[in-house]
Amino acid sequence: MCGFVFSSNTSLEKKTFFDNFERLIHRGPDDAEILTTEAAFWGFHRLAIMDLSNAGNQPFIYKNKELMCNGEIYNCNELRKFLKPHYSFHSTSDCEVLLPLFEQVGIESMVRMLDAEFAFVIADNQTKKIWAARDPFGIRPLFYGYDKKNKKIAFASEAKGLVDWCEKIMPFPPGHYYANGEFHLFNDVGASKLMIEQSLDTLCKGIRWRLKKAVIKRLHSDAPIGFLLSGGLDSSLVCAIAQKYLDKPIETFAIGMENDPIDLKYAKEVADFLGTHHHEITMSKEEVLKVVEEVIYHLETWDITTIRASIGMYLIAKYIHKKTNIKALLTGEVSDEMFGYKYTDFAPNAFSFQKEAQKRVRELYMYDVLRADRTLAAHSLEARVPFADLDFANYVMSINPARKINTYGQGKYLLRHAFDTENYLPHDILFREKAAFSDAVGHSMVDYLKEHAEKQYSNSDLLQAKKEYPTHTPFTKESLWYRDIFEKFYPGNDNWIIAFWMPKKQWVGEKVNDPSARVLKNYGNSGK
Repeated sequence: MCGFVFSSNTSLEKKTFFDNFERLIHRGPDDAEILTTEAAFWGFHRLAIMDLSNAGNQPFIYKNKELMCNGEIYNCNELRKFLKPHYSFHSTSDCEVLLPLFEQVGIESMVRMLDAEFAFVIADNQTKKIWAARDPFGIRPLFYGYDKKNKKIAFASEAKGLVDWCEKIMPFPPGHYYANGEFHLFNDVGASKLMIEQSLDTLCKGIRWRLKKAVIKRLHSDAPIGFLLSGGLDSSLVCAIAQKYLDKPIETFAIGMENDPIDLKYAKEVADFLGTHHHEITMSKEEVLKVVEEVIYHLETWDITTIRASIGMYLIAKYIHKKTNIKALLTGEVSDEMFGYKYTDFAPNAFSFQKEAQKRVRELYMYDVLRADRTLAAHSLEARVPFADLDFANYVMSINPARKINTYGQGKYLLRHAFDTENYLPHDILFREKAAFSDAVGHSMVDYLKEHAEKQYSNSDLLQAKKEYPTHTPFTKESLWYRDIFEKFYPGNDNWIIAFWMPKKQWVGEKVNDPSARVLKNYGNSGK
């Protein structure tokens, strides 16, 4: 995980640029480079994952162009072979392939050739042209804005690197590239119109081998890697695949509430079954309440469920950074959006299920993907997300939704059934009811947050919020608390997120006024 700030305004005051650049140091403490060229100011904080030597430092320079990239290029070896007749490599950094690839094929062909998680900027010193791009899921963060004085475009890995000197700051749209002053779509992961019609066993085989490939390619690292393990289906599968592939026990980490450790119970069962080197972290009520403000600062969001789910992830990342030398973590995000949440059990038909899945996939960069990146990056860790692998995601999104909708009496049945073989996981884990991470770290955590907000705000405060915040208006005292903190750091920028993450009310009922799965009538034994 790295971080950068880019300004095409070369007359920008250097202190302003440096001060905002320093706000991103948590993303890359291993090296910091500031470069001034004819075209731009460049600032790059490096977290060394591939090629730990200075040869991997950025910006990369080639043919009078510079490039900065926060990314992992998983098909870099294939691209190196393609480029070797035309380019001599100076490092083993995976990102070094990008500039020569750009020179060889141009921006549009380049981004379509990448099997990667990436956010990058390129500038030409002669023509002053600028290009930028972000991966289709938005796994790697990227914001853009316009200099307040001369309206020239700027980019940064986090919005906090732009807020002092830019206006019209917005998330860079995933699956797009920027060229000639315009944004162009190159990959819409939610748009598949192909409907794969295969037998259940064939579908499950396709899911299994693609997810295995997705995990294995993300194990390649010159720095130590670890695994977040909640004991739920998704993170457990990632750990199971990795443990089968590697020769030594993997490092797994789980977190739970003190005296209410729901996740720890199941994570330990998985870790014991797999034989991992397992770490358990507990968090107290006091720790939870203490970190809320710094979590929101790093997240750059006011969304309720994102903040709830981020607290445990933030604290576990803090532990990993302090206690280990791990730099990259594999996580289980992006599965729910494709295979279904608890609330999608109420989808009226397969078409509606697919439409909702497409919506959730396209919005991931504002919610779960944002959470994984920002909570880990806050502690100089990189998130790798196997379920966001393009081949895997394209396949799953192309499966006839009639096969994915819950007609089996078990949510995410295709994914569960795909790994009901070769002894990947205990049957009770593989087919355990889903519990949301924001709930399952301990039901008491959400209760503590609500209780604190009740003490902080009155009913009249909540009524006043309609006037104070006419857009994305807080509708509970908890959401008002979060919004007040967000506005403290990022006033007037609530449009970075389009809406509160909530289950679809047309399906679950208009009275559902909380994003927790606990409020749904089908919650059942989830999280028990």
